Amino acid sequence: MGNTARRAAITTLVAGGIIVAALALWKIKIVIALAFMGFIVAAAMRPGVEWLQQRARFPRAAGVLAHYAMLFGIIAIVLWLAVPRAIDQVQQATSGNALHQQAAHSTGFKHDILSSIDKRLRRLPSGSQVLHPAVEITKTAFEALVGIFFVFAVAAYWLFERDRAIALVQSMVPGKHRRVTRDTWILIDQKLGAFVRGQLVLIIFVAIVLSAGFFAIGLPYWLLIGCFAGVVEIVPVIGPLTAGALAVGVGLTQSWHMGLFAGLIVLAVRWIEDYAVVPKVLGHATGLSPLLVLFSVTAVGILLGGFYVLLAIPIAAVLATLLDVVVRDVDPAEQEVPGLLFTAKEEG
Repeated sequence: MGNTARRAAITTLVAGGIIVAALALWKIKIVIALAFMGFIVAAAMRPGVEWLQQRARFPRAAGVLAHYAMLFGIIAIVLWLAVPRAIDQVQQATSGNALHQQAAHSTGFKHDILSSIDKRLRRLPSGSQVLHPAVEITKTAFEALVGIFFVFAVAAYWLFERDRAIALVQSMVPGKHRRVTRDTWILIDQKLGAFVRGQLVLIIFVAIVLSAGFFAIGLPYWLLIGCFAGVVEIVPVIGPLTAGALAVGVGLTQSWHMGLFAGLIVLAVRWIEDYAVVPKVLGHATGLSPLLVLFSVTAVGILLGGFYVLLAIPIAAVLATLLDVVVRDVDPAEQEVPGLLFTAKEEG
């Protein structure tokens, strides 16, 4: 009886500990997600930092600072070039006067669309209403800045600490599994880095090409829609569909010809992206099929929320890699990962 009671007590404590740990992790899931983002950013930067260290004799810390300076410089240039024009287009969109006149002089399907958009724009809060909840807006902006700083800080530290973490994990596994453990970790790191660098290229490509195409056909708010389409590339499946629907809808407010041309431009860019750009840029970086990507995005969105959809493909790539190595007995050292801008190979 004593042994049975002892075993029952131990089982209860273990089960309770697992439940408490799971609840604690769920409570700090946003911190875990931000830390994972930091690991992904580090994976994207690592080849560049190591290239600067080996070829240009840059210290690793200087290489990290150079990457951050380049990133913020690109963002500053984009804001300097695009923001003034984008602000003008936003003011035109929210003024409502021209749109109201178009709705009044139109008929049929076009009248319904324009009237609906006009009503929604007129319901937007005025300047005084926007300034009223300034405290909440400031708090949200501050939290966003803290989150961004946390991600970049984690990325910088992880560039220095990853190899130590791998060594620590290797020391905890049997000797015969240590090489596979290291190779699997490095393979995951390479996949995540290649995916992020490829996504950045796709965002820039889509934003520039679509903006130019919309400008060529005279689509209203061409810059806003093109930049929006580029940004939402980071949201798999849903983002491109939303951007395409928005472009067609705005085109239909002018004429059915404009809506048709906008839709054809979106389809052409998607075709070029899927059949020419993605194979060259991303290749099979994550090793995921389109069906698995769709399932991952949907499952993560339902289970965790919309913000975590950004991490759906990286999470699925990590799980798929572990499944290949553990279940299918795939040798991670023999797997090829496309090395965008830099070679994907690392020395063990």
